[in-house]
Amino acid sequence: MFSLRELLRLKFAQKLPHRAISRSLGISTSTVSALTRKAVQQGLTWPLPEAIDDAALEKVIYGASSVPPPPPRKTEPSYVQLKHELQRKGVTLQLLWQEYRDATPTDEQYSYSQFCQRYRDWRKRQPLSMRQTHHPADKLFIDYAGLTLPITDPATGECHGAQLFVAVLGYSSYTFAEVTRTQTLPDWIASHHRALQFFGGVPKLIVPDNLKSAISKACRYEPDDNPTYAYFAQHYGVAILPARPYKPKDKAKAENAVLVAERWILARLRHHTFFSLSEANAAIRELLNELNNRRMRSYGESRRERFERHECTLLSPLPNDAYSYTEIKRVRVHIDYHVEIDKHYYSVPYAYIKQELQAFCSAERITIKKGNRVIASHARSSVMGAHSTDKTHMPKHHLAHSDWSPERLQNWATQIGPACLQLVTQWLHGKAHPEQAYRACLGLLSLAKAYRESRLENACARALHLRSTQLKTVRNILQNGLDQQALTPLESATLPAHDNIRGAHHYH
Repeated sequence: MFSLRELLRLKFAQKLPHRAISRSLGISTSTVSALTRKAVQQGLTWPLPEAIDDAALEKVIYGASSVPPPPPRKTEPSYVQLKHELQRKGVTLQLLWQEYRDATPTDEQYSYSQFCQRYRDWRKRQPLSMRQTHHPADKLFIDYAGLTLPITDPATGECHGAQLFVAVLGYSSYTFAEVTRTQTLPDWIASHHRALQFFGGVPKLIVPDNLKSAISKACRYEPDDNPTYAYFAQHYGVAILPARPYKPKDKAKAENAVLVAERWILARLRHHTFFSLSEANAAIRELLNELNNRRMRSYGESRRERFERHECTLLSPLPNDAYSYTEIKRVRVHIDYHVEIDKHYYSVPYAYIKQELQAFCSAERITIKKGNRVIASHARSSVMGAHSTDKTHMPKHHLAHSDWSPERLQNWATQIGPACLQLVTQWLHGKAHPEQAYRACLGLLSLAKAYRESRLENACARALHLRSTQLKTVRNILQNGLDQQALTPLESATLPAHDNIRGAHHYH
C-alpha cells in the first residue's frame, strides 16, 4: 500500500504534478487529486508536525476509519471446476457464466468480460503441465515403468525383472497395469489387448512412447508405425499417435501414471517373492483396484468414479471378432517361388519371383499378401528347413524361372567336376520338388565366385567322402583350407564288413 506521508512530500515539498506522483506511487491521478484536496481542507502542509504519526495522518485524511472503505467483494468462481466443465463437448464460457450469474447475488457478480479475463489469467498462472486438455474417451496413454518386479524361477532360484506395463485414460486417469516377461512386440501387443478388455471399450487415440515395438522409425512429425502394431490398431478401430521423441510432456499422463504405479504398486510389493507372472499380476490387480478407488484431491472423486460417470459410455465398443496376434513381416520371393519365415519355406505363385510381399503370421496360419490381395495361405509349420508347397503355385514342368532349371544347374556343375555334379544331383533328387534345392545350388554357385573351381571340386569330393553333403560342410572345408590337404588316416580308413560292426545308420 502507498504511503500518505510520501504523497504529501511529493506534492508539497517536491511540487510534482499529479501524473508524476501517480506513476511514482502506483495509484491513479484521481486518487492523488482527492487525497491532496482533503489534506488542504484539513490545513496540512509540509513538513508535517512531529506529533502526527502515520496512523494519525490516516485518521485526519480518511476520517474515523483508518483505511478507505473497500469496494464490494465479488464472488470468485471455481476456476478448477470451470476447467473440467470446459472439457465436455458443447460447454462454453458463455454457458458457465450464465450458471455463475444465476447462482450469485447481483452485486457480487463479475461481468462476462471480467469473468472470461479472470479465467484466462488463472490459466496462465498454472504450471505448463496443466495446459493439456483431455476429453473423455479421447486418449489412452501407454508406457513401461523404469523399475521392474523380480520373478523367481522356482526350479533354479534365478531372478529376472518383469516389465511393468501401464495404460491410463487421459480424462479420468483410470489406470491399468500388469507385468510381462519382456517389452518385445508379442508382449507389447498382448498388454494392449488386455488393457482394452479391462476398460471395456476403445478410445479414439493411443499415445505410446517411441519404443521399437511401437514405432519402426521415430520421427517428430511423421513416425512410422510398426506394421504389426498398425494391424492391431486397425482391428480395434483406434488411431496411433506416438509422442514426439524427447518430448515427455506429450505423454505427461503416462509419466505420472508410471510414477504412481511405481509408488503404489511396485514399492508395496518390494518385500514379496513371486514365482510366476500370474501370481504377480494377481497381487497387482488387488493394489490396482485400491488405486482406482482412491479419492483424488484435485477432483474430489476417484478414478473409477470419473471413469464410470463421464467416460465409459463414450468409449467405442470392442469389436465382435476376437483378436489373434498377427505379426507382419516383409518377405522377398526367392527363385524357387518360396518365402522364408522362421526357417520354414512357404510357396507363392511363381509369377511373384523376386518381388517383396507382406506375410501375416498368426499362430495358426501364414497369409501372404500383395497389397490388399491375398495370394497364398498356408497352415503354419514349426519344422525348420522344410517346405510347404502348394502345387498350384508351381509353373509347368517345375520351372521356377525361365533362367533356372535342374538341367542348367547340372550343366554348370559338370563344368566344375564330377564331385560337384554328384553333389548337385543329390540335392535336386533329395527334395519332393527340385525347386526346393535351388537355394543350396545357388549357394554352391556363389562359392565358385569366391574360390577357384579346382578347390570347389576338391571340397565337394571331400564332403561326399565324409558323407556330409550339406552346403555348410562345403563352405567350412573351403574356409579352413581342408580341400588343399590330404585325407587323414581316420578320414580315409574303411572298416571291414562284419556282423558285429554297426554302421552310422544304426544311430539314426
